Amino acid sequence: MSTHLAAVLSAKGSALEVESRPTPTPSPSELLIDVKSVAVNPLDWKQQLSGFMLNQGFPTVLGSDISGIVLAAGSSVPSDAPKPGTRVAAFAPCFFKQGAADYGAFQTCVLIPAANAVPLPAHIGFDEASILPMAVATAWSGLYTLGVPRETVFKPADKQAFLLWGGASSIGTATIQLASSMGFSVYTTASQRHHDYLKTLGAKRIFDYRDEAVVEHIINTAKEDGVTLQLGFDAVGALESCLQVLKTLNPSGAKLASAPPLTPHSPQMEGVELKFVLAPNDPNRLSDFFHFVFGTWLREKLEAKEFIPSPKVKVVEGGLHSVQAALDESKAGVSGVKLVLRL
Repeated sequence: MSTHLAAVLSAKGSALEVESRPTPTPSPSELLIDVKSVAVNPLDWKQQLSGFMLNQGFPTVLGSDISGIVLAAGSSVPSDAPKPGTRVAAFAPCFFKQGAADYGAFQTCVLIPAANAVPLPAHIGFDEASILPMAVATAWSGLYTLGVPRETVFKPADKQAFLLWGGASSIGTATIQLASSMGFSVYTTASQRHHDYLKTLGAKRIFDYRDEAVVEHIINTAKEDGVTLQLGFDAVGALESCLQVLKTLNPSGAKLASAPPLTPHSPQMEGVELKFVLAPNDPNRLSDFFHFVFGTWLREKLEAKEFIPSPKVKVVEGGLHSVQAALDESKAGVSGVKLVLRL
């Protein structure tokens, strides 16, 4: 039996340790990926500490963002799925598989559904490719949660705006590019040093979230611009501010999607429909959703150089042996960068 190395979580709250694991064989609808780079997300250390969505038990492997080369393909993958030898970025479905270890990112061989991979054009390297999957999937899931159809394309005359709190985060930068590609004028927040960069991604209006009057400034700017601002996405955990903006501008109703999980204590506001960001929960619809997101939309955008992997990559040296250090660094807080490890 062949084996590979993985950064393994042996129990809730324990430190990751590098161990050998049996290398799995892909099922008919899956791909096996030889991982070259992995990216770290806040979800990773939150799952490590809380055991959230790790219902398959321990030991397990965390992580969602990978890039690498297809090693093997199942017997029934679609004809347009990446073939063995293809360079890809892929969304490792640890979260959707309830923590099943073969599907976690922090190992040198990972199983993924064929729908979760996007072939990489020559101009994108493994490091920057690894930061794409979670961010793009969450951005699209946010629009899905808000009820925005895939085919949406607004014209400037429609004056449709979109509120995004946390524009410099990886989810935020992906959402800026997605929403602006649909014709939304994106109103987002970020620290001042990130404003110029977010403009290059398509943000229309950018506000300093540290400004005590930021909510008032967003409301007044939207009124001055004459836009309709009924949809919001909280990428970082600023529900109170998002709710205030949307409620003030839309007394009759608005919608807000939250990337951070909601709790019984999460603020609510009458007239604003608040939901946790989720992709379709039916397995067939989920596969179709990711096939569109990665196999169609992102594939076309990357080939046309119309989507920029963002934010900037910061490589953490040491490979699998440094995954725990990278999780600790993410937990301590990073801004305007995505932590990546090379395997």
